[in-house]
Amino acid sequence: MKNFNKTLLAIAVTLASSQAMAAGFQLNSQSATGIGRAFAGDAVIADNASVLARNPAAMALFDEKQLSMGLVYADVQVQVSDVYINSDFGEIHYGGVDDAAEAKIIPNFYYINPVNDKFAYGIAMFSNFGTGTDTSDLSSPASILGGAAQVPAPVDLLGKTEVSTYNLNFSASYRFNDHFSVGAGVDIIYGTGVLTRGGEVPGAGQLDLVDVDATGVAFGGILGAVYEINADHRFGISYRFSPEFTADGTVNYLGQDYQEINIPLPDIFQVAGFHQLTDKFAFHYTAQLTTWGDFDEISVSDPADVQLKHYAWDDSWLFSIGGTYTLNDTWTLRAGYMRDQGVVGEISSISIPDSDRQWYTAGATYNLSKHTSLDFGLAFVLGEDVDLIEMSGITSSIPGADSSMVHASTRSDATYFSMQYNYKF
Repeated sequence: MKNFNKTLLAIAVTLASSQAMAAGFQLNSQSATGIGRAFAGDAVIADNASVLARNPAAMALFDEKQLSMGLVYADVQVQVSDVYINSDFGEIHYGGVDDAAEAKIIPNFYYINPVNDKFAYGIAMFSNFGTGTDTSDLSSPASILGGAAQVPAPVDLLGKTEVSTYNLNFSASYRFNDHFSVGAGVDIIYGTGVLTRGGEVPGAGQLDLVDVDATGVAFGGILGAVYEINADHRFGISYRFSPEFTADGTVNYLGQDYQEINIPLPDIFQVAGFHQLTDKFAFHYTAQLTTWGDFDEISVSDPADVQLKHYAWDDSWLFSIGGTYTLNDTWTLRAGYMRDQGVVGEISSISIPDSDRQWYTAGATYNLSKHTSLDFGLAFVLGEDVDLIEMSGITSSIPGADSSMVHASTRSDATYFSMQYNYKF
């Protein structure tokens, strides 16, 4: 657990670029089925075992064992452009990075076992948080005065970030009657990460500010409920508790090693509805709140108590709607739209290209047999162009009243391709 905290600490302190394509560094990639409908109604539809990622109570809707497993390929495009400062020498430009993110393959696995008509249990593996970017190309010193002199880049804001988290979830559900069911689960969260911040500073040589390579474990949980008006109309609600990490460990920050690390992660609350309007068409929707406002500060202690970074992030809502159409016994089609709010409020960052995002998604299920099916999902995620200013302690040494103010434009878009295998026992 201590090493996992090192990784998350480094991400937070240096405001690592989020390629998760959701609020903060949150992921929306738990299943191909969900991607195909923009995760609309995912906490209650229960058309395969991947519902376990959203609401354990929905296991009560199953009357036979089910297995789902799949892969999501996230092709993320993060652009950082026109990075510059104003100085007594005029504007000093550092260039940009056309593709600061790397594509990722994100796996998932779900199994649900109804023991009887009241009780079910399940196990799942998926990811809720992740990021991976590299802005090291911007860390070279800039030439001024006709190339006769050089000034440093804002290397305290630039570098490489590689982080993955995986939830191993154990859940159970209980059905009280034909209308009401509840569920609960425990998350064992495994994380790995590499992060560097630094670069060449004229007159000082290579400056290494952060250097982290870490793995570890933390714990969280989820509660959920389902209310069924009847078989065609039902509602789901869930609340996922994310951990606040406090652990012993070491992290090198500004040349100093610290031992105890404290970092809050946001909780996730969602409500969903499903309505089978005709024999062939169903309408579904989701509203989800992620409490990024809890992500207020990162601190370390021993040998001293230090607040490494203060945040002014906002809680983030996403809203999605979707439809499912049963074409025939072989094919089921789905589509969705999501509006996802960004989290950055008063304090902006070059390294988080955060903005409101729009998701346009489509998907399908192909039934290979009575027991086996394949799901396909495709999503186009469109961010917004953001012009921002972030303060650098490195460029403040350059003559000029505003030299510490680093200007930049950022944008993040993505395309998700996903496939999932489902089996009914």
